[in-house]
Amino acid sequence: MRTLVHISDLHFGRVDNSLLAPLRELIGDLRPDVVVVSGDLTQRARSEQFRQARQYLDTLPKPQIVVPGNHDIPLYNVAARFFQPLVKYRRHITRNLAPEFVDDEIAVLGLNTARSLTFKDGRVNQGQVEYLHHRFAQLPRSVTRVVVTHHPFDLPRHLDRDDLVERAPMAMEVFARCGVDLLLAGHLHTSHTHSTAERYEIDGYAALVVQAGTATSTRSRGETNSFNVLRVQHDEIQVERYGWIDESGFTLAATDNFRRQGDIWRPAA
Repeated sequence: MRTLVHISDLHFGRVDNSLLAPLRELIGDLRPDVVVVSGDLTQRARSEQFRQARQYLDTLPKPQIVVPGNHDIPLYNVAARFFQPLVKYRRHITRNLAPEFVDDEIAVLGLNTARSLTFKDGRVNQGQVEYLHHRFAQLPRSVTRVVVTHHPFDLPRHLDRDDLVERAPMAMEVFARCGVDLLLAGHLHTSHTHSTAERYEIDGYAALVVQAGTATSTRSRGETNSFNVLRVQHDEIQVERYGWIDESGFTLAATDNFRRQGDIWRPAA
């Protein structure tokens, strides 16, 4: 079994500082095999905000899979936005925009969906998903396959489908071919967990989608600050959601269990 801690939308520059130490301490106590950070490390992609994010990441367990979000691209500096959109992210966080962690049980691959032209929305291209296909094809089928992005490939029907990453249907067809099991994302500041079967009718295939809320931002959008802990086995995934309660700190709020049958992930009976 592997334990993943999934945090997202830290938004340094709009952080509730009272959450930082409790979050760091709990993540340390959980002893994760991988820490996943699914984008929006900063509020406005400023150097000082990136430095604060880097300092905080340095206090969390390693290894880490970190991908950028749309807030990690400058908004008001037009020249930087279109000609050097991720220069500060690459300088302070990581130069690797396709990070990965692979062992004999799990493969976690990061994918950059942040783009200059889409502003708040995200996008993937054929080359990116074909690279994932090539990389996963090198691994035994017993390895659980995880893709990390900022923008989601799926979301509940009641949410605005414009929040889906552009070219999601194309990517999902490729994910089906290489047996991607788990899709981790952020962006919406809303937590949810479900199967892709309803939106994407792909014969014999359905991935598990786990969306993280914001771990530390004051931009909560009506949901308490939260993060996810995933206990991953070959045919079983348990998703624990920890939410912030003022008197108690981050507390286990919900647990969902899923099982795989063939290449289809469903809620456990």
